Amino acid sequence: MNYRHSYHAGNHADVFKHAVLLRMSQIMQRKETPYCYLDSHAGTALYDLQGEASGKTGEYLDGIDRLWGQTDLPPLLAEYVDVVLRQNTNSELRFYPGSPQLIGDGLRAQDRMILSELHPDDAATLRDHFATDPRVAVHQRDGYELAKAFLPVAEKRALWLLDPPFERTDDLERCLASMQIAIQRMRQTVIALWYPIKDERLLREFYRQVATAGMPKVLRVELNVRPVDTSLGLNGSGLMLVNPPWPLWQELEQTLPWLASRLARPGGGGWRLDWLAGGP
Repeated sequence: MNYRHSYHAGNHADVFKHAVLLRMSQIMQRKETPYCYLDSHAGTALYDLQGEASGKTGEYLDGIDRLWGQTDLPPLLAEYVDVVLRQNTNSELRFYPGSPQLIGDGLRAQDRMILSELHPDDAATLRDHFATDPRVAVHQRDGYELAKAFLPVAEKRALWLLDPPFERTDDLERCLASMQIAIQRMRQTVIALWYPIKDERLLREFYRQVATAGMPKVLRVELNVRPVDTSLGLNGSGLMLVNPPWPLWQELEQTLPWLASRLARPGGGGWRLDWLAGGP
């Protein structure tokens, strides 16, 4: 595994993915009963945006930096930016929380996290970061194995971020198979699968397979910062949300237009929100 998220931390895909993930966690925590958060490709907990990796790409400048200091943020995004702000001092944007820190920041005493990271250096960094927190378990293993290894969880409520680096050509197929295993083992599992959008034509068969996979409810949420047929790389990204908690989709209808307009590159972007299976 060669992927290191430090080069991409805080970019437009992170903003979209993490804002939605955080909101899902917050909605699940409206109930006093505990829940377990699982992270398939956790990376590290905190990224230095002034470090060497981020300095080489500067991707955060077209992501979290565009939201920083804005006073007209929709509520969902305002809560997300507040969490990022807590990792920084004097309102200066320097550190960006990865998904483990983003969720861990609001973890309650009764909740639990299971984090998986295959890269040995990142796994060691993550383990050190949470070394004193008994609610957090870090595993250096293939993140696709989490559903088979840990579901069902004792808490009977789970939120799983499936977030592979998409270095392999069969990653979409592996994602779908993993989601099906998760639902077979614990049907009420809430799943957030992140995927890149580089050429929408390559995703059409994946959409069809998801729609016919027998999962109870699947909400497709996508954010594009460039037109989907632009051959410049990552034009946008999507989230397949299985069993999304209410009223997330209503909040996203209010949030996505603002976010798409704020993160759009020259040529414009867009967004999509629809059900591939089930519905409200």
